[in-house]
Formats: sequence, C-alpha cells, structure tokens
Amino acid sequence: MLKQLTTFAIAALVVASSAHAAPPVYGFVVKNTYPHDPQAFTQGLSYRDGYLYESTGQIGHSTIRKVDIKTGKVVQKADLPANVFGEGSTAVGNTLVGLTWQSQVGYVFDLKTFKLKQQFKYEGEGWGLAGDAKQLYMSDGSAAIRILDPKTMKELRRIQVTAEGQPVPRLNELEFVNGELYSNVWGTDLILRIDPDSGKVLGLIDLTGLLPPEARGTTSVDAVLNGIAWDDKGKRLFVTGKLWPKLFEIELVPRLRR
Repeated sequence: MLKQLTTFAIAALVVASSAHAAPPVYGFVVKNTYPHDPQAFTQGLSYRDGYLYESTGQIGHSTIRKVDIKTGKVVQKADLPANVFGEGSTAVGNTLVGLTWQSQVGYVFDLKTFKLKQQFKYEGEGWGLAGDAKQLYMSDGSAAIRILDPKTMKELRRIQVTAEGQPVPRLNELEFVNGELYSNVWGTDLILRIDPDSGKVLGLIDLTGLLPPEARGTTSVDAVLNGIAWDDKGKRLFVTGKLWPKLFEIELVPRLRR
C-alpha cells in the first residue's frame, strides 16, 4: 500500500493534464565525484566547515563520523551502543544530533569531541533529521515530518507532506537547503523539495542514472540513494547512498515540460 501511495503521489507531479500547475521536475549535472566508504550504511549526512558529518546504521555497526570530502577518509568516529540501529543526524550549533530506528532514543554529541552530552526520547521510529536556525525536522518513514525544539527535543507540531494533494510516505534522510526541506524517498532515486511550513512538495529531483545499481559495487537491496548535504557558504549540494562507493556534488537542472 505504501508503494502504491508513493507511486501515485509522485506520478501526480508530472501528469500532463495538470502540468501547468504541477511542481517542477529537476535533473542533474555532476560537478565533482569523491570517494565514499562502501561499507558505510549511510543514514544521515550534513556539512560543516569543510567536512561531512555522517551517521551510519545497522545493529552493532552504527557510528557517527567526521569525513574528509576530497578523500572520503574518516578522520573521527564514535560507535553508537551495539544494541541500536543508527539513523538520521544533523549538525546543530556545536552539537551533532542523531536518531535511532526503533529504539525510540536520540543522542546529542559534542561536535568537536563526539562525547555524548545527552539523550532524548520520542515515540515511533526515527528516520531522517535536519535543522535550520530555529528548529529540527524529523521524519519517521511516513508522510509526516515532526518539528522539534532543538533545545528540549520536544515535538512542537507535525506537517503532512503532499504532492498534488496526495500524501507522500517513506520520507527518509532530510536536509535544509535555501529555506526548503529536501527529502529522499526511501527505495527510490528521488528527492523531494518541500515547503517546511505547509508540507507542500515544491519540486521533484530525479537522480535516476546518477549511480546505476550495477555500478554500486554490491548486490545489496539496501544500497539505495540516501544522503543529502548542503554547503550553505559554497552553495554546493552533495548526495550519496547506503553502501555507495562514491559521493557526488551535483547541480540541479530544470527539465523542460512537454
């Protein structure tokens, strides 16, 4: 059912009969390609001061890490408890905030030392996390995005993400880009551009062909697009995937409507 709803909602973006009103569709141009740890089960990705901050998943292998973009080398790492499945993360001020999948616990680490500062609780699953200067945005695999207070980690409200009036579930890794919320749609090569106030989909980014399945170096069904990072100063957009051997800097290119 989730797959049907997702397909329907995304298809609605490009229906010819409503093309004049539908959100724009974007392709991409690869600006640069960098190495990425092919063992990294990428869950969260963010950029700060020349480095990527990445969280990885899987029971017994979940980590947070600081990564040199140009070389893909992990320059700092901390393991999450062995009994949790790490999920999305984002850099907030002088901290790195991370979620777990089904343990209903989140962590706040010192961004410099990676020492644990605090834990917080939430109901349901944790998937993606992003933040702006005022609040955090959290996905849980549904069409809803939770708005959290970054100081207390308490939920303030929720928005429903819709495309042409239809909810779009399976929202995963998140990033805040130029006042918009970007979200991977889990299991697809698609990223949504979302109005963070209304939840309305403002655009669809189609990354089909960026790294075809046969070029991912693994037959794992989990090796899907997942990872968005934005360099606000340099205006650079980075994307990667779970178990992908490459990280890409891309530029969005509007597609002409038929």
